[in-house]
Amino acid sequence: MFYSLVCFLFVVFYTTLFRCKVHGRENIPAGGFILCSNHISWFDPPLVGCTLWKRKVYFMAKEELFSNRLFSLVLRKLNAFPVKRDRADRKAIQYALALLKEDGIVGMFPEGTRSKTGSMQELLDGAALLALKSNVPVLPVAVKGPYRLFRPVRVYIGNPLYFNNYKKGKKYTREDLKEVSKNIREGINSLLEES
Repeated sequence: MFYSLVCFLFVVFYTTLFRCKVHGRENIPAGGFILCSNHISWFDPPLVGCTLWKRKVYFMAKEELFSNRLFSLVLRKLNAFPVKRDRADRKAIQYALALLKEDGIVGMFPEGTRSKTGSMQELLDGAALLALKSNVPVLPVAVKGPYRLFRPVRVYIGNPLYFNNYKKGKKYTREDLKEVSKNIREGINSLLEES
């Protein structure tokens, strides 16, 4: 109930103040998937989450955001969960895999931090690792700003990316992760360029 109410309020907020429009909703797959978006502003997580407001998105969020008890409570009510960015966080990965196994949607900003220039940065390997371990598609999403009052913000949803050609259960190499990360980055980048 709380999640749905907050999503509704954010939809009104973004539609009214930023004239937000979403393109490509028909590309959203059934079942579980990993939503990967570029990251240009603090406004991105609620905006991207609300594009799928009929389904809940569980966002990975940097651990530091959970240091304040009240803010941590709100984030958890909105289905965010903490991840350590400086190393492989097994607990966060296991939680994300469990969500995906139950047809959940895990939201990630695989650049790891906001881009100051608006251009895509290199991706961390977390999204690639999750994609290979879970065998679910990655849905590339691009946010095109800037966030200025009454100036249009656009969200572009691309075709799902599948990585079924990698053998499930094997130990993935650094090269495997880099290749999948590169494909995810190109998927998001192509949406930014096409738009």
